[in-house]
Amino acid sequence: MTETRQSTDTPDAEALAHARDRDAGIVTCDACPVLCRIRPGRTGACDRYGNIEGRLTRLDPFVIAARAGKDGVIPFLGADWDGSPLSGATAFVTGIGAGTTYPDYKPAPFIVASEIDGVDMVTVVTEGIFSYCGLKLKIDTDRFLGPECAPVRVRGEQVGHVTTAEYGSQMLSLGGVRHLTGGSKKEGQVTCETLLTLANKGAVELAIDGGAHVVVQAGAAPIIDGVREERMRVGCGSATIGIFARQWFGHADEVIVVDDHITGVLTEHQAGRFLDMRPSGIRVRGRRSTPGRYFQVANPGTGWGGTDITDPLEIIERIDPKIAWPGLRLLMVSTTGEHAEWYVLDETLTPRPAPMPPGIAAVVERIGENCEPALVSVLFMAGAGGSLRAGVTDNPVRLTRSVRREVTRVTSGGAPVFVWPGGGITYMVDVRAMPDGSFGSVPTPALVAPIEFTLPLADYAAMGGHMDRVRPLASLRTEARLKAIPWDAANPWPLERSPA
Repeated sequence: MTETRQSTDTPDAEALAHARDRDAGIVTCDACPVLCRIRPGRTGACDRYGNIEGRLTRLDPFVIAARAGKDGVIPFLGADWDGSPLSGATAFVTGIGAGTTYPDYKPAPFIVASEIDGVDMVTVVTEGIFSYCGLKLKIDTDRFLGPECAPVRVRGEQVGHVTTAEYGSQMLSLGGVRHLTGGSKKEGQVTCETLLTLANKGAVELAIDGGAHVVVQAGAAPIIDGVREERMRVGCGSATIGIFARQWFGHADEVIVVDDHITGVLTEHQAGRFLDMRPSGIRVRGRRSTPGRYFQVANPGTGWGGTDITDPLEIIERIDPKIAWPGLRLLMVSTTGEHAEWYVLDETLTPRPAPMPPGIAAVVERIGENCEPALVSVLFMAGAGGSLRAGVTDNPVRLTRSVRREVTRVTSGGAPVFVWPGGGITYMVDVRAMPDGSFGSVPTPALVAPIEFTLPLADYAAMGGHMDRVRPLASLRTEARLKAIPWDAANPWPLERSPA
């Protein structure tokens, strides 16, 4: 339970309020701008700090990630660790549970030195309080989720929007400062809760205006209107033609690959022409682009190839009797192979369903084999602002320049990040590469995320770093909250020196 201090008109009244708090054992948390007043035995609004015996105390673990040394041993992982000095070669101090630089004049809570291959290195560790942050979701599906720019909602509150679709994936942009702080209080709270759940690898149901209901979770298949998506398309209709043209040759007279973006027609396509295939005379609806490639054959939807059709013959505009012939063998297939029908033209040149030959069925099955599993990817994106950078150095622009020159390596919970070009330190990180439970929140509302800056100690001194706060890695053994977790071997080791 928390309280907020009411403003006072005079210094005497403020001093009296502080005295009352002391007498009641109340402590004021200064870890974020909310300034919770915490009674004994209670926690602040973020559940990260509490009043333990009259002292403001961080409650969750401070995480160090450890990797095995050359002998395969992780020296301090587990309950039998004897408190021996930490090994700089096998331990990386993350920002998870480290604390923040708020109020802004504070240096980072942990500035840790270690020796790597004879070089003195330093890692500056903190947690950022990010109002300017959001998530980018990549949802592997052809299916229509909603119009571009359509609002994305949780419990009726807008938390983001649909953005530009990419190859085989629909994209959402969630969060951002406008939804966190620029709307109603409820909008901000719901947005923050949504971001926190997704960033910590939980599941959330999203409703898209004019579109679908989607359950999303990092690393899991999306569930679209109650149906779990299984496959990401092998390519657009044109690409599918190019990949499998030789395998269809001699088994089919025409193949039409239905796709919301580019529908492919084999005999018109360059692949069919290189194979000297006889024109079929079958013309599909839509706007012809280059030979054998058609746009807008149908509306977006959840049917064949991400269109709104359930009967593929609907996209056939006409069959030219001067070119087509009875007995013509026609395959219509989607870009995932989940939809496929085999037809043979009768004497009136009408496509009639027929049993699919084994050779054709094998290629349809191969389309599916070449489709990767449909997954949801969640990337956290934030800007490391002035106050956070001031926790690293008294001249923050030097940190930015060092990051640009790749002298300083930026990580988040030890995971590699992509730093955007241009001004500032705006970065993205795949939440699946981060340890579980890396993110927290404060009720401003904002997300709390770990961030680490690693560089040679000499360069840190040259940029005006807080050298009086540098401490050896081994000194952390006295930290009561220290928790060691196994290093994710899929991530590059941050303490390896940059080639710059």
